Amino acid sequence: MLVKVNRAAALALLTLLLFLGFAPASHAQLGITRPKGQQLLDGIVVKVDNQIVLQSDVENIYAQEVARAEGKPLPPDFKCKILQSLVLNKLMLARAEVDSVTVEDKQVNSEVDRRMAYFVQQIGSEKRLEEQYNKPIKTLKDDLRPQVKDQLTQQKMQETITGKVTVTPREVAQYFSRVPKDSLPYFSTEVEVGQIIIPAQVNEKAKQAALAKLNDLRGQIQGGADFATLAKKYSEDPGSAKEGGYLGFFGRGELVPEYEAAARKLEPGQMSPVVQSQFGFHLIQLIERKGNTYSTRHILLKPETGSADAGEAAKTLTKLRRQILSDSISFAKAAKEFSSDKITGGNGGLLQNRQDGGTRLPLDKLDPAVFFTIDTMKVGRITPPLPYRTDDGKDAMRILWLKSNTPPHQANMQEDYQKIAAAALNEKRNKALDEWFLQNRGTVYLEIAPEYAQCKVLDVATK
Repeated sequence: MLVKVNRAAALALLTLLLFLGFAPASHAQLGITRPKGQQLLDGIVVKVDNQIVLQSDVENIYAQEVARAEGKPLPPDFKCKILQSLVLNKLMLARAEVDSVTVEDKQVNSEVDRRMAYFVQQIGSEKRLEEQYNKPIKTLKDDLRPQVKDQLTQQKMQETITGKVTVTPREVAQYFSRVPKDSLPYFSTEVEVGQIIIPAQVNEKAKQAALAKLNDLRGQIQGGADFATLAKKYSEDPGSAKEGGYLGFFGRGELVPEYEAAARKLEPGQMSPVVQSQFGFHLIQLIERKGNTYSTRHILLKPETGSADAGEAAKTLTKLRRQILSDSISFAKAAKEFSSDKITGGNGGLLQNRQDGGTRLPLDKLDPAVFFTIDTMKVGRITPPLPYRTDDGKDAMRILWLKSNTPPHQANMQEDYQKIAAAALNEKRNKALDEWFLQNRGTVYLEIAPEYAQCKVLDVATK
């Protein structure tokens, strides 16, 4: 029997499965090889031009979905659907290469850091992560980087195809009218929550202690001590300390600006003065240059924040809270001007629903720290400053604002226009992807392993 494929739906499925922002973290999502003792037999199951799909790609996603199904059977053709999604993304990559659609290394590195910080937070610590995979953080990041680059390239290619697609209010209404009344979704309690975050600043005493320690180490190295030996003993970068501080080769824009600027001023073997970056304080030694790349080692010290620093952040937030409650400044303006979280700060301080891009969040899906804080709050109230730890593990303080609380209800145009509009837009984008696929499916070479031949991954969808 011929398997019919809705290419856009399949692509959306893979996006849902693979992108960290849309689902809980897993080994497969983060592109990290399974821990030792859990290796799968691997092999190429599909070639799309010079792109390949591995058996483990399919099996990892399938295993994840089996676990998520909690005992409920998956459709018999579910592995075909996974493969179809993977092939569609490989087609995106193949065409991106032809069309010169690329992403910058700086963006890739930023996303790698974000995902790794999230995963470290989920597992408990960098040390536990390294122990589980028997690899240093730097190696895990190197393993993750190619997959992140592919995913960002796929995302950019999809945006190139669908970026100009929009829907009018009339199209939204027409979409809603086509949904059978007995099929309208029922939404649980939803809330809009705003936040303003101010990080704790490193106190001067801790900063001076770190500077003094690094300058002492610098003097020891100038006196003949081995840089790598001291890095192994003192550096607080777990990813490189075990390697004597060695970071490997990087190109322009791949490391934080302060680090790169200092490293590029050095000659091989030379050592920098103490350099401050967002990660702490560094001593940097240039090892080698190759074309536009360079390799370095470093010693990193991270001054700890203290209660006095959090107190300063709390004082600032307390003052802002009073001003907002007295209508001297709006929450949105205060978030934009003062919050260290630029994503919510640019959104009026409101947390975003990653599923539909809106600001209304299901109460039962909230982060527990937010849920237990706002669960008994009245609309319009703002919390006092509360301790907070950012995604990258830094201490901070924040205030939370309960903007709205919508009781459970069946979907309707008045209360759920944003969600309905997002669904209508998604449908229209899917059609644009279908059209793109029909135009480009014949431009690639496809080879599929016999055990997956029944999937017919490039068949036309039934409309």
